[in-house]
Amino acid sequence: MALAGQQYLGGYRLLHVVNRGQTSQVWAAINDQDQSRRALKVLLEDFRKQREHLTYMKNEFQVGSVIEHERIIRIYAQGSSQGIPYLIMEFFPYPNMKDIIQRVVDGQRVLEQVAFMVPTIVERAAEGLAYFHQKGWVHRDVKPDNFLVNLEGEVKLIDFALAVRRKTGFARVFARKTKVQGTRSYMSPEQIRGHALGVEADVYSFGCTLFHLLAARLPYTGATSNELLNKHLAAPVPRIEAFNRNVTSEFSDVLQSMMAKDHKKRLPNIDEFLRLLKVTPIFKEAQPVAGGK
Repeated sequence: MALAGQQYLGGYRLLHVVNRGQTSQVWAAINDQDQSRRALKVLLEDFRKQREHLTYMKNEFQVGSVIEHERIIRIYAQGSSQGIPYLIMEFFPYPNMKDIIQRVVDGQRVLEQVAFMVPTIVERAAEGLAYFHQKGWVHRDVKPDNFLVNLEGEVKLIDFALAVRRKTGFARVFARKTKVQGTRSYMSPEQIRGHALGVEADVYSFGCTLFHLLAARLPYTGATSNELLNKHLAAPVPRIEAFNRNVTSEFSDVLQSMMAKDHKKRLPNIDEFLRLLKVTPIFKEAQPVAGGK
């Protein structure tokens, strides 16, 4: 059943689509009785009976419903109505970080217009991810798409479909290889190899995310998926100064540590990143142009 003409879902009246993904849509919705607003995430018709995607949605609910933090999107309920699976979520109708990197309005890049907010956005994104880790989870899909951002610098971490419990000690050493999942442009070497993951995998992905934000380009690209993944496995970590001369060498060193190939040599966690951020300026100038040379 298509959503056209499906006016109500889960007790909420659907208003309009605020985000579209490959397998789902997010709708703005309202409860007519108390006027509360929520976001409803629904699977697209082609995926509503696929066990894999139903499992992802169930996992997202199980993770997001027990984590409450101002930098993490809240998930209130999961349900299905007339064959349409959905999640009822906190309403935060703003673009994601990737949209801000790529969007141009009136001939000027949005990121250039809000460049003075970048340090705040970085800190708040890190706060959400750090709390997510403190609760025992590895996100496994950290990327600009999964941070919602408004122009006041408020940030929300989203999309917990691939999240898993972090493994430590013997549980990590003796864990079986897992299915490789995530987004190729941001995946850590150990994630590509299907190893059990600690929070260091998300540290790597967050490093790639910050590189993309500050350089307005990905750290690695490839003509094929294998070429791209091999660069994550073996290519030297690029210096961001080559793409944005306004980034300090000290912060570039932090990114280098976040993106180390060996997880044992990587910055160990996002808490340590936040500690370094307090004493390491991102930019040489107060109001930089992201991606500028």
